Formats: sequence, C-alpha cells, structure tokens
Amino acid sequence: MPRFAANLSTMYAEHDFPDRFAAAAADGFEAVEYLFPYDYDAAELRRRLDDHGLRQVLFNAPAGAWQAGDRGIAALPGREGQVRSGIDRALEYATALGCPRVHMMAGLVRSNATPAQLTGHRDTYLANLTWAAERAASAGVDILIEPINHRDMPGYFLTTQAEAHALLRDVGAANLKVQLDLYHCQIVEGDLTATLRRDIPTGRVGHLQVAGVPERHEPDHGELDIHHLFRVIDDLGFDGWIGCEYRPMAGTSEGLGWLDAYRGAHA
Repeated sequence: MPRFAANLSTMYAEHDFPDRFAAAAADGFEAVEYLFPYDYDAAELRRRLDDHGLRQVLFNAPAGAWQAGDRGIAALPGREGQVRSGIDRALEYATALGCPRVHMMAGLVRSNATPAQLTGHRDTYLANLTWAAERAASAGVDILIEPINHRDMPGYFLTTQAEAHALLRDVGAANLKVQLDLYHCQIVEGDLTATLRRDIPTGRVGHLQVAGVPERHEPDHGELDIHHLFRVIDDLGFDGWIGCEYRPMAGTSEGLGWLDAYRGAHA
C-alpha cells in the first residue's frame, strides 16, 4: 500500500518550520521530506523527528545560491567543487537524520545553449552523479535525480523520464535512482499509468511525489485520477514513499480529505 510523506516545505506553511513536524504527526503522517535542512542543526531536526515518531525520507543536496536563482549546480561546468562539498554536507545530515535518499538538482541552462554546450552540461552532470553515487554508497544513501517541468522551472536541465533513465544507465550505479514526480511528469509527458507500469518494475524509481495538476494544490484537485494512480502503484508493489509536495488551497489539515478517504478505503 502506498505510504505518504508530508513535504514540510510546501505543507503546513501556517506553522513555523520547526512546528510542522508536530502538525504532520498529528495528521497521521509517519514520514516527512522537505527541500533543505541546512538552516537547522541536524541534532535539532533529529529531535523533532524522534519526538513525533517521524522518519526523514528525502531532502535535497545543497543547490547553489537558491535565493539568487540557482536551482541546482550538478550539471553546471566549473562548479564541481561546490557540488562535491555539498554532497559531503548532505551526507552528514543524511547520516544524522537516518535519511536514505538525497535529491541532487541539475541546475538551469540557457535557452540558447548550443548542442556542444548541452553536451558539456550532460558530461558534467554524469561526472558529478558518478562521484556522488560512489560517495553516497558508503553511507547507504541513494542519490536521486528528478525531471522537472519548464513551466514551473524554466531552463531546468532535466525534464523527461527517458533522459533521467538514460543518465542512470550511463552512470551504472545501483544507488542512483529517479525521483518520479507525477505532477511534473503529467505536465511534460502525461501517460502516467504507462510510465508507472514501465518504470517502477525496473527498481530504478526510488521515490514518488504527487500534487494536483495544473495548480499544484491537493492531489485530488485537477486532472489527475489519483485513486486510480494509487491503485496502479499499489498493484506494482512499490515499497517506497509518495511525497506530498503540493501547496494546500487553505489550511493543510483541512485539505487532507483525499488522504482520509484513501486511508478509510484501506483500513
């Protein structure tokens, strides 16, 4: 049965970040994810998890100067030193928090990049992913890559599932996996049922995420038939987590009717 993790970067925004752990636990979540932990001491985050019986299942490696517009740096030539120091920092937090997955964002490329420049971005990404996967393997951590749609993040280097899986094949590391966000995938490619049936059995999908399309609100608002998709995921025996990376329309707890209905149907 699918297991759901609250994304504390997008959910429970009505609370200060440290208080979102308690709010998620009160709503029955057993796991959390979020963008970045680095503004907080790892010991404090660990205490929040332990106090509320939560598991940390995902966060991002440092992604450059986020406030200045960076959206990852792993595919950006010339920033390899930052990538490597960032991975080491992420693995320190992953160890402290017992988190088995770290998402490594690729970064933005210019819309007028030449084919040669795009090849350079890909080569840089491959080299950084290879290094990171080897480094993370000794810590028992999976490195994840996520295709992201250009409507929400114009210029993001990685947009399709095929591109992501090709990178996995080229790197060849067992602990490098795809973070399949159904929201992004629907916007870019659609055909979610076929995508799930094709990719989950490969064992190369390490994490799922969900949000309503097109507004990124609760997953039952919009064009996705989430109950069908959850049945497909269940039928495929996916044993990972589904991160709820959406922006609640009103209060977070008040918008969890979709999850209450799912839990009720599977009680």
